[in-house]
Amino acid sequence: MTLRLAASELDLSRFLKPGDRIVFGQACGEPTTLVEALIEQGEAIGGLHAFIATSFSGLFTPESARAFRLSSMGAIGALRSMTKANALDVIPVHVSQIACLIEAGIMPCDVAMIQVSPADAQGNHSCGLISDYVRAAVDKARLVIAEVNEQVPYVPGETIPGALIDVAVHVSRAPVEVAPAKIGPTDQAIARHCAEFIGDGAVLQTGVGAVPDAILRLLHDRRDLGVHSGMLGDGLVDLAEAGVLTNARKEIDRGISINGALIGTRRLYDWAAHNPAIRMAPSSYTHGVKPIIQLTRLVTINAALEVDLTGQVNAEQSGATYLGGTGGQVDFVRAGSRVPGGASLIVLASTAKGGTLSKIVPTLSGPVTTARTEVDVIVTEYGAAQLKGQTLAERAKRLVAIAHPDFREDLSRTAHEIEKRGF
Repeated sequence: MTLRLAASELDLSRFLKPGDRIVFGQACGEPTTLVEALIEQGEAIGGLHAFIATSFSGLFTPESARAFRLSSMGAIGALRSMTKANALDVIPVHVSQIACLIEAGIMPCDVAMIQVSPADAQGNHSCGLISDYVRAAVDKARLVIAEVNEQVPYVPGETIPGALIDVAVHVSRAPVEVAPAKIGPTDQAIARHCAEFIGDGAVLQTGVGAVPDAILRLLHDRRDLGVHSGMLGDGLVDLAEAGVLTNARKEIDRGISINGALIGTRRLYDWAAHNPAIRMAPSSYTHGVKPIIQLTRLVTINAALEVDLTGQVNAEQSGATYLGGTGGQVDFVRAGSRVPGGASLIVLASTAKGGTLSKIVPTLSGPVTTARTEVDVIVTEYGAAQLKGQTLAERAKRLVAIAHPDFREDLSRTAHEIEKRGF
């Protein structure tokens, strides 16, 4: 039977054991009341470990590490300060694998802390703004503590039956919001090149941020676009209201945008509430091979920190600093480059640090996130380089052509030297 509490009544020492492994719902579905309680009370319990894939709340800080040790799939969102302070353990993992690893016990989950909407007439709670690995954590955990938030929308898709919740903490507070990023000239230029790959009836997978938003703004003259994505932002609402986003030509889930996480503002959340045109789905479906490969005309768009002259992609680390994460990039790159009529785009600005550093490089400064064998198209503000099926020498030539002009001569010389030695 579910124990119902107000936030002021929550004493986690009644429920948690020293050494417990906790899994939080992530992103804008982060249960902020529960996170705050664990930060305040966790140190007294002792030995706690917690996992959250991404966070935008700003609640996790180097100081919060006194209460529990935090792990994540990367320094995404507001977690970058944690990696710089060596207060975050990074788990390199594809989004498609997280639920499976929880289910198998490889990523232990003793306690699931999640945020849900109020229950419907059948007693089921919507996962609200996040689905992905939430149900896997609920099914695996010894204890499920749910933040039942009056301000979280009931979004069609995966639900949590009230009977699976051990402790329900009732609150009414604004969920985490992420404002649209400011779009600059470089973002707009990258977006223009990306838009050339997106025709009528295309099915989109994008992240959130300046470049994805800029791309979506260029698609208002398209017809019958669809969505199958791990995350969606406010730009989706504009396409839907313009009648462009219909999902009418998808081979599966016709008429419905499939998504794992809503990352945006109240405008997005209100649009999604009780909207039959969207369905929140677990990561096994949003990032799974079987559903994705049925989607012809799938165009996937993901970001990189740097790309080397053979097409290897680093989306995680710059030197010794962890800045990104594996995320769902590889899941979607593999799919987008394989489906008939599809395309997989990796996007990045040509330079960093005020134009003093090229992001097309001879050798990566960090790990290989996406192998060159998987890469299809690399896009900068200077153009798109189609790499799939090309020789190493031709790849280098095409990548130099989309590098910043200030670095092309040096990159071309280096590529020639590498070619003489043998790639």
